[in-house]
Amino acid sequence: MRLVLLGPPGAGKGTQSARLQDKYKIPQLSTGDMLRAAVKAGTPIGLKAKAIMDAGGLVPDETVVGIIAERIDEPDAKGGFILDGFPRTVKQAEALAAILHAKHMDLDAVIELVVDDGALLARIEKRAQESIARGEAVRADDNPEAFKKRLESHHAQTAPVSAFYASKGALKAVDGMAPINDVSVAIERALHEGARVASATR
Repeated sequence: MRLVLLGPPGAGKGTQSARLQDKYKIPQLSTGDMLRAAVKAGTPIGLKAKAIMDAGGLVPDETVVGIIAERIDEPDAKGGFILDGFPRTVKQAEALAAILHAKHMDLDAVIELVVDDGALLARIEKRAQESIARGEAVRADDNPEAFKKRLESHHAQTAPVSAFYASKGALKAVDGMAPINDVSVAIERALHEGARVASATR
């Protein structure tokens, strides 16, 4: 099962990824975790990334893509993987397609958790108010203004990625505002539909 999970912050990707990991016994691959692991392991790409980060720079697409190409060759990813937080841009989506093609692999599905921005912001504001009422500091993740900026950044970057996969008939939209169990059921349904489409086109 090779899966890309898209969705804004607060959409529940972490919760659903954990359930999919448990069910299919496949790793969730986060670009941040992979970068740190490559740096720690001292791989050629990891050393390159470390030099860039130590200099205060942003790790370029080709380096991130190289780290993903290395990671999906590891034994625990042979049965599949969940990509969370990647691809963030159409350029990255195209690079991922090239990697998989070179390895004779396909994505089984691209699932987007669709959420209502207003409802998400209301949820964050409520949590912030509850923290203040208890006399606690508001967590960084629960700062409404910061969260709003993260949402805007996500939509600006990732909306074209959704369109890219939709144009290829690969995107499955799931209502991320539904109860957690309902979202899990909808994801399973989307995965099985995707598998049927893939087998019918081979």
